[in-house]
Amino acid sequence: MKDIELIPLAEEDLDIVREWRNSPEVSQYMYKDENITREQQEKWFKKVQQDESKKYWIIKYEGEELGVANLTEIDKWNSKCYWGFYLGNTSIRGKGIGAKIEYNVLNYVFGELKLNKLCGEVFSFNEKVVQMHEKFGFRREGYLRNHIQKNNRFHDIVVIGLLSSEWKQLKDSLKTKIYG
Repeated sequence: MKDIELIPLAEEDLDIVREWRNSPEVSQYMYKDENITREQQEKWFKKVQQDESKKYWIIKYEGEELGVANLTEIDKWNSKCYWGFYLGNTSIRGKGIGAKIEYNVLNYVFGELKLNKLCGEVFSFNEKVVQMHEKFGFRREGYLRNHIQKNNRFHDIVVIGLLSSEWKQLKDSLKTKIYG
């Protein structure tokens, strides 16, 4: 069973992460369009390192760095957090890597952190990603109209959520589909 690895983000990863994040293939799906400088990236990393409500990982598969996965707003009192990921290496898109990433992050959130709920937000124009999350049991919980401005235009956001009890019901069948 070939699996992805989630490696904690380190300072030596910042250049590749910034390159990915600034690429049009990735930035089109981010809330902010600005080109990130090295100084901004270093300042962001120092802040993230000190914030226990955030976790960032480099996604590795077969020894190759592919992208970034993250948890934000980790709230132990309310037992929930938000998450996201992106593939900076676009050559592997469409090969089932996203499903492996999603499975592993969900396993971490509900198995290791033992949270009750995982939340996410996706641009409405990125319906393919919303549908991928729905295959993992996420439900559409809200729709935020004209919520994020990109390129001088407002965009709608689909709010999604998955409960631990729902994950437990789907986990084994999804593992079989993904890993055989």
